[in-house]
Amino acid sequence: MDEKQNIKEKLIILGLGPGEAKFLTREAWDVLSTVSEVYLRTQEHPTLGGFPSSLKVRSFDDLYEQADSFPEVYEGIVKQVLALSERPEGVVYAVPGDPFIAEATTPAIIREAKTRGIPFRVVSGLSYVEPTFSALGLDPLPATALLDALELVEQHHPNFPPDIPALIAQVHSPWVASHLKLCLMAVYPDQHPVRFIHRAGMDGEKVESLSLYEIDRSPDIGLLTSLYLPPLKERTSFESFQEIIARLRAPDGCPWDKEQDHQSLRPHLLEETYEALTAIDEDDPEAMKEEFGDLLLQIVLHAQIASEYGEFDMADVLHGVHTKIVNRHPHVFDDLDIDETEDVLQNWERLKAEERHHQGDRKDGLLDGVAPALPSLSKAQIFQKRAARVGFDWPDLSGVLEKISEELGELKREKDPQSQQKELGDLLFAVVNLSRWYDLDAESALRGANQRFKRRFSYLEKAARSRDHDLSDLSLKEFDELWEEAKRQE
Repeated sequence: MDEKQNIKEKLIILGLGPGEAKFLTREAWDVLSTVSEVYLRTQEHPTLGGFPSSLKVRSFDDLYEQADSFPEVYEGIVKQVLALSERPEGVVYAVPGDPFIAEATTPAIIREAKTRGIPFRVVSGLSYVEPTFSALGLDPLPATALLDALELVEQHHPNFPPDIPALIAQVHSPWVASHLKLCLMAVYPDQHPVRFIHRAGMDGEKVESLSLYEIDRSPDIGLLTSLYLPPLKERTSFESFQEIIARLRAPDGCPWDKEQDHQSLRPHLLEETYEALTAIDEDDPEAMKEEFGDLLLQIVLHAQIASEYGEFDMADVLHGVHTKIVNRHPHVFDDLDIDETEDVLQNWERLKAEERHHQGDRKDGLLDGVAPALPSLSKAQIFQKRAARVGFDWPDLSGVLEKISEELGELKREKDPQSQQKELGDLLFAVVNLSRWYDLDAESALRGANQRFKRRFSYLEKAARSRDHDLSDLSLKEFDELWEEAKRQE
């Protein structure tokens, strides 16, 4: 740009539209017809064919060849554009589509231009979104997620609600499509119907219907390819479930739900937790699916009540646990090098101690913070695990076994009930320590024993009825025979 061009801004960021000169806005054409030079983020754009013949075109394509990643490319472009804007003639920087739609460089340039006091103007353009939905024959409202494939390929799980459609841009190669489908198939079935949109709004536009698992096989994938992902069935997102719970608590909601508070729901939370554990113990996937849903209902209902009371909301819950998990896994989310499970657990306890210290809770010890309502076997095992992580443990299994024998002997020697109860507790505590050494869960082991006893005893009852006997009529020998028979049946 120069003075005779009568353009006051030292920096113009201009949108070229989705492709071909027919998509240029009148304002964009006026600028391109006035200036003598334009810098393009990339020359890989069909609008170039319709530029004024006198326009000198430069690009930053060389940065794509030199840099190791897209962030490095964008950082280099931002620096060069800002440097060019300091020239007397300034700079016109043109990008595909609209400068603020799927364009990482524009916000960074604008922020720095404001800091430096550089006069700028943004010339909007038609983005890829409009011709894409025109090709699909769809309206993006009331809700469509707009996503970047290059971000999703770094994810292990899609980060948007699955019960709304999504438009995923920059599926520019089979490699991107392959990694994208791996992310999406964490939620969507392999056969989920999707549509590719190639060269939207241009000659050669193509809408391709295929199954999700096939997307990396399309021969038409290119720089101007987007993926339209239809939603899963209704009621499959966390957000829609929150709406259901909020509706139950609304003034015109359910009378029972509206009356509940944290304390009144406590028995239900406990009951659902044990029902979920039962489903796990029985290794029943269908039951687990149902019981996990019932347990989630309790969690979301508590969060809704807390939100109404002004205590916290679900966003606070999610942010808190997200932050906690990330902070306690520096070997996953940071550069801490830990390979062994025991080292991970020790580091976990160290980080928890640091959290307590920063929170000003210096009185809390290593065994504090364990829920008082936990079953005693579970609580004993947690105490022992925490103590062992700081070295308070037997050097080998023989010490554990000797401790059990010692406690059993002390129990046998006691005569009064109060002392017997104390020694019995010590014996149980020692047995829980044995389960920890075997890397078994004591609570699960006892639940399993209870279930086996119930099944076998039910077999005894049925066997007695089949012989027209009451259980009380059976001799001890008959009990033993039937019990062994029940065990063989298992």
